Amino acid sequence: MWELISEHIAPFLPDVEVEVPLRAFDDSAVIDGTVFTTDAHTVKPLFFPGGDIGSLSVCGTINDISVMGANPMAMSCAMVLEEGLEIGTLDRVMESIGRYSELSGVPVVTGDTKVVESGAIDEMVVVTSALGRESPHLQGNFEVANHSRTVEGRWLTDDNIAEEDLIIVSGTVGDHGISLLSFREGYGFESEVKSDIAPLHRLMESLLEVGGVTSAKDMTRGGMANTLNEWSAKSGVGIEIVEKDIPINPAVGSACELLGLDPLTIGNEGKMAVACVPDMAEDLVEQMRRSPLGRNASIIGRATSEFNRVVMRTEVGGRRIVDRPVGDPVPRIC
Repeated sequence: MWELISEHIAPFLPDVEVEVPLRAFDDSAVIDGTVFTTDAHTVKPLFFPGGDIGSLSVCGTINDISVMGANPMAMSCAMVLEEGLEIGTLDRVMESIGRYSELSGVPVVTGDTKVVESGAIDEMVVVTSALGRESPHLQGNFEVANHSRTVEGRWLTDDNIAEEDLIIVSGTVGDHGISLLSFREGYGFESEVKSDIAPLHRLMESLLEVGGVTSAKDMTRGGMANTLNEWSAKSGVGIEIVEKDIPINPAVGSACELLGLDPLTIGNEGKMAVACVPDMAEDLVEQMRRSPLGRNASIIGRATSEFNRVVMRTEVGGRRIVDRPVGDPVPRIC
């Protein structure tokens, strides 16, 4: 996917001088102080333990705005429907979109709907976009970060991380992908694992109030492994993580072991990674744990100049390279 976008999509689009451009490949672009993002969702099945394509669409787009250091203002929702889709299915999806929009306080204000012939797509595709305003706490957050070092830029972009920054995750990894895969294939783990779909904007705002955050990212497609590799490549630093400190639901760990999957490469929809200056890490973890969405938060590693890639210190005392996933280990989960 990285090669597809960087070699066959982005090169054909014009460069635009904005604060955070398309070619930065961050979660959102920033234009004249406004944060903008868009997502297409083609999950299968449409409904699964812990969520559905509607809740996924709303939360995923809200989270992309939030991790840039902005508050989501409003959303659009476009749908492409397959001819013959049950009206009851559409009603369930729309009920979910409406419920999560109301719960998050981010209204859907515009949209579009198309119907294509039977067999042209698989049931439905939902495309959501959102706009966001800079958080009132973002610049104060950077002032705290600046006590330890200079943070370049104005937003929580992938290239902000520097040596000695600590890496925090907000909770257990791999829940969404394993829940959906298990339900789809009938493995049975869905009775113990539910998708972690959740809007993270309020949790993110509380972290900015504490201060010291230098970068943030929701760990969706490609999971933690992809997130950390993007940070490392764009920031020009190595990242060392500690295996025993990574929170993993035992059922997710068992499922990954059975299926030959690496939980670090499995997508999440309600978890984020946060990089911060070292002296604020404990305060940020404490703040995360006050929220149900961050109750399993943990410091899992640090940025380092010792090497220039992502490396994991294993429980047996060795080290192994954590690469960006070559393919999608669990397709059509977002």
